[in-house]
Amino acid sequence: MAKYSSHTDNEIMQLVVERDSLAFSELYDRYNRMLVNYFYKMLWQDEEKAQDFMQDLFTKIVEKPKSFDIKRNFKTWMFSVANNMCKNEYRKQAVRKNTSYNLDESYQIKDTAMNAMDSLQDTQFSEKLTVELAKLDEKQKSTFVMRYFQHLSIKEIAETLECSEGTIKSRLFYTLKKLTVSLKDFAPQLVKMLLIMIGINS
Repeated sequence: MAKYSSHTDNEIMQLVVERDSLAFSELYDRYNRMLVNYFYKMLWQDEEKAQDFMQDLFTKIVEKPKSFDIKRNFKTWMFSVANNMCKNEYRKQAVRKNTSYNLDESYQIKDTAMNAMDSLQDTQFSEKLTVELAKLDEKQKSTFVMRYFQHLSIKEIAETLECSEGTIKSRLFYTLKKLTVSLKDFAPQLVKMLLIMIGINS
């Protein structure tokens, strides 16, 4: 939608509140793939579920656009809604299966990671990292996914999860510390590469 290509997310969302369908289409085009990727990583690598959740989120936006606080950053608000949807799904699954959620072991991190990670081409490392990510608690996992896979800044993650930047940095630090220990059997440069790519200072 070239008409709104130069508009900020918040400007577009204000037009969505005013029931501008073209503005909604622009917003959808900007974020539908990002949301599918996020839900895919958070919800057991289930492509169909990821698509459904993305559609559900945009349905919430179009049905109740005024639920968005125009004073907030749209991107962080959107991820906070997505994160809450995932938490609700975890609770439903826990009730059904009386177990915590797990990552699908077939998940290949290199498919969606940065180009630097792609170039490593180390299947064993990817598989081991997948296993270790499955052991993270809900907060650690969501923080890690937002920072590493979605490339949100520390500030954006803090706003999304409604906590301080210091808490996010601390959470990432201890998560990385866990991963460094659990991945100690792999080439040190791989772990170092992971730490550099993730980063916690921006």
